[in-house]
Amino acid sequence: MEQEHNQSLAILLHLLHRARECQGSAQLGFVMVNETRQLLTYRQAAFWSEGLRRHVASLSGLADPDPTAPYLQWLHKLFAHLAQQLDHQVNSHCCDATSMPDELASEWSAWLPEYGLWLSLGEYGALFLAREQPWSDYEIKLAEELAHGYQHALSKYAPRRNWRRVALAWLQGGRYRKAWLMVPLLVCFFPVRMSVLAHAEVVPSEPLLMRAPLSGVIDKVLVLPNQRVAKGDALFSLDETVQAGQYALALQEALAAKESFRVNAQMAVTDDKNRLELSQGKARLEAKDISADYAGREVVRLHVAAPRDGVVVFSDRNDWQGKAVTLGEKVMTLADPDKVELTAWLPAADAIDLRPGSLVTLYPNASPLNAYDATLVRIAYKAEVNDSNLLAYRMQARFDSQQKLPLLGQMGTARVYGDRVPLCYYLLRRPLTAARQWLGW
Repeated sequence: MEQEHNQSLAILLHLLHRARECQGSAQLGFVMVNETRQLLTYRQAAFWSEGLRRHVASLSGLADPDPTAPYLQWLHKLFAHLAQQLDHQVNSHCCDATSMPDELASEWSAWLPEYGLWLSLGEYGALFLAREQPWSDYEIKLAEELAHGYQHALSKYAPRRNWRRVALAWLQGGRYRKAWLMVPLLVCFFPVRMSVLAHAEVVPSEPLLMRAPLSGVIDKVLVLPNQRVAKGDALFSLDETVQAGQYALALQEALAAKESFRVNAQMAVTDDKNRLELSQGKARLEAKDISADYAGREVVRLHVAAPRDGVVVFSDRNDWQGKAVTLGEKVMTLADPDKVELTAWLPAADAIDLRPGSLVTLYPNASPLNAYDATLVRIAYKAEVNDSNLLAYRMQARFDSQQKLPLLGQMGTARVYGDRVPLCYYLLRRPLTAARQWLGW
């Protein structure tokens, strides 16, 4: 008995050496189904491969099995059943017709001997041996050790399993794995709110533009940026040199016309000719009075005051002092800090379908822990170049009245929400857009 065991161990080492010398999975499959007979007695053997596709790769006594043969088709059903029932961690499994489903058991005797032995080769498949006598424990131990060596050889010589093979093998694991595959598919079609980010700023909702009343040069700016002012407070004044001179000249002309009218009125008492000139002098006097009054009001208009309470918004008063302005040119804005709205610039590349009433959330840069909800009021139909030199759509949103309003001039990022779309579209929208622009379809 000891001599027989030593001989078996020698054959086992020889077969393991032969497996390591094989130059591919086809040659190794031939060795497994044919030369294993040197160690174990069997009548039929088959190598079940779980590579890119699951199939019977090798049969004992055949160099090139025909996959359309009825025998191989029945073996394929048998191995698919055993692979589904047995885990790769199971090293071996003895089976016969009584442990098979009726469909397989009815044809077992037509294709195989009574006793079968399933030897797992891990993720690479299995080796199946069949004979008329039951398998002893010693033979099963030898078979498991030999199968472990075959598995190691397959890991070296068999084609590397890429992601497609791994996915296919995972899908062939059973109906429960296919059911779990439905979970990420359902998640991909889970509806989410489409949203985009836009640069935003808090601006006054009812601004009052303070414009230059006349063409001229700004002499003084009497307020500071973002200063709160009351009604009637002086804001800025224009240089009054020209207007003051015109006003003084108009006053002198008005006085001269008045004196001329007085003289004509005295002489008209005794001279009929002066009576005719009296009406003309009166007309000239009225015209000069109107010119003087207009010049005086122009001097007053050079000094601009706040028409209501609010906060003055402009850049820097040093930028305006001494600057020439034209009639109607904007100098500063008078805003009510309690009446603000949100202005956002949506990049043209990120534009989605938005309608008035869409939800907008402002995340200020200066206070990262706060957020303000707003409602989209309007969006420009045409993109414009903004201050950042980007082509964007201008949007206006009104803050919800139930919350504390942000500070005027505060800047941040606005998230604008659109319609609900599948999650896969939300995640792949930008890559698909880039691919379409690159490929031109």
